[in-house]
Amino acid sequence: MTKKKPFAPSCEKNQDPILQVLLRHLGDVSTLLEIGSGTGQHAVHMASHFPDLQWQTSELADKHDGLNLWLDEAHAPNILRPVVLDVTNNQWPNTTTEAIYTANTAHIMSWTAVQSMFAGVGRLLNVGGLFCIYGPFNYNGEFTSAGNAKFDETLRSRDPASGIRDFEALERLALSDGMRLKEDAEMPANNRFLIWQKT
Repeated sequence: MTKKKPFAPSCEKNQDPILQVLLRHLGDVSTLLEIGSGTGQHAVHMASHFPDLQWQTSELADKHDGLNLWLDEAHAPNILRPVVLDVTNNQWPNTTTEAIYTANTAHIMSWTAVQSMFAGVGRLLNVGGLFCIYGPFNYNGEFTSAGNAKFDETLRSRDPASGIRDFEALERLALSDGMRLKEDAEMPANNRFLIWQKT
């Protein structure tokens, strides 16, 4: 029996707006680590537009089978098979990278995990490297839309440790881990795309 690829409708909707931002920043980048590759849809879509970029996927071990189905079908030579990555432990890749990308992860993780992710990113990025994070964020402690407020309520009902993160709190983490904000791009559906650069 043929296994069915996992599919996330949100990935289908946001991949092109995300790509437009990445095209502004990744032109000279040759190595990228994706944290939380999920289904693999973003890796397949984005990497096809950056043939000279080595896109390293990562996920928790139980997500690899579905992710690999997308990679099997894509046959993309510049997408690497997923490594196991849990941001809360110390088993991060042991090589540096020029960029790190993650989408819709910070509001799913606990705050402790978000802190661990930023610390790991700070260790792994080369000087001048980029940390690109997409998702919904609050500003000055306020939701940017009624839809985001409702989404946050849903998240916290499932897991009280999750929730939409404050931009200012993330900015403090980035600064403490040696990164400076390069772009804060407005995205569809009340999302943002934050790009920090390692100094």
